[in-house]
Amino acid sequence: MDVQQLEETIRGRLNNFPAKTRRVAEYILGNSPEVAFHSISETAERLSVSRAQLVRVARMLGFSGYADLKNTLKKKLLNQVIPSAMDQRDHDESDVLMKLCRLEQANIDETCKNFTLNREAIDDFCGAVLESDAIYCMGWGISSMPAEWLYTRFSELGLKSVLMRRGSLSMTEQARGISEGDMLIVCELPSYVIEVAESVKVAAKRGVCVAAITDSPAAPVCENSRINFYVSDQSPLFGSSLIGSMFAVHVLTSMLAQNMGSEGREALQTQKESLNDERIYYPSYGLRY
Repeated sequence: MDVQQLEETIRGRLNNFPAKTRRVAEYILGNSPEVAFHSISETAERLSVSRAQLVRVARMLGFSGYADLKNTLKKKLLNQVIPSAMDQRDHDESDVLMKLCRLEQANIDETCKNFTLNREAIDDFCGAVLESDAIYCMGWGISSMPAEWLYTRFSELGLKSVLMRRGSLSMTEQARGISEGDMLIVCELPSYVIEVAESVKVAAKRGVCVAAITDSPAAPVCENSRINFYVSDQSPLFGSSLIGSMFAVHVLTSMLAQNMGSEGREALQTQKESLNDERIYYPSYGLRY
């Protein structure tokens, strides 16, 4: 059974299900990411039902068991996020250069598609940034690179921002200093880091607005983030590609600057003038900023 058949089955049978079964089926219909990536114990606890009840509902819906239901939902969500890039990754291409170029183009195309379909989240992101007292940018390993660029862009726009690095304090310890009224933006590409997920959880419990730039709804940070942006990161070498996440940072901060109006234009003009300081830089002609 595919996901469309599942949704049609649930909608067609809802009125005939017993009350408890109907409540479980409605939850599956409206919360597919949680069902797909949470354990059966977590879902059972949220619904205050037994694991056996979840298995029975899955079988009533035509699946061999609850794991079969989860796998169907998971495939649907992952295919929604990165289908084009996956097609390119699986394509047999003898020319490595062409394969890499096509794959990175697919990463950009898929990330772009996700963003154009998610304008509401972009508006939500810009609003949350501008309402925040301070913006914290977090990343670990390769994910620290888009996080640092975010921090740089916010600073150029004259916004109070903090780059979280692991030093004398762990990420989790630093997260305790983030307050309600602040915003945390976390960049998280595979491999996912336990300390990053725990830090996001700490911040979310303190009432902090959390936004995530990641590759999949399966990323642990998504469990505690309010705003999610999915980027394609497929790469045959070096783990994850940064093309999609860096593109996402550029799009989000560009839209933010646009939303800031005259304040944003003034901040960028000030930054442009500083780059024309010939005590520091060689003369720059035709600089656009």
